[in-house]
Amino acid sequence: MARWTRIGASVALVAFVADQASKAWILHGLRLPERPPIRIAPLFELVMVWNRGISYGLFQQHADLGRYLLVAVSVVAAVGLSVWLMRAKSALVALALGLLIGGALGNAVDRLVYGAVADFVLLYWIPFFPYVFNVADSAIVAGVALLLYDSVLVEGRKERSAGPGAAGVDPGAGI
Repeated sequence: MARWTRIGASVALVAFVADQASKAWILHGLRLPERPPIRIAPLFELVMVWNRGISYGLFQQHADLGRYLLVAVSVVAAVGLSVWLMRAKSALVALALGLLIGGALGNAVDRLVYGAVADFVLLYWIPFFPYVFNVADSAIVAGVALLLYDSVLVEGRKERSAGPGAAGVDPGAGI
């Protein structure tokens, strides 16, 4: 197993365990489903929301049909990301893929065990647009952000520093 693969797999495991541990604490320690929201700060509350749909609670009306389909999509995505992880050429990409894998599997387990994803962190980003999420969702967003950073900034710098023609483009072509 390559060095970056081990790093990514470790990050995936940490993200998955952190997600499942936080949900166990929220559900069984705090018993959040049985109580009113807990205000932590002016724009931050702990509140129980069962998301039977996809991101932002979309398509919840198809929850029964889509439950196992969403689990399958998450597992297929995790397998595909794992294959990519085995070919990762940097720690940044391995970290990003590990976060994505751990987050996808964390939410897939929720769907299998509870029939929905347990979301509990409520942040009021914009007035009238509250967003409720969990640790797995945070890992997924961070993983996507890191992959975007890598593809736009890091890879862009590599191409610029390699000079003309380095990316397989002949600067004199078409003249």
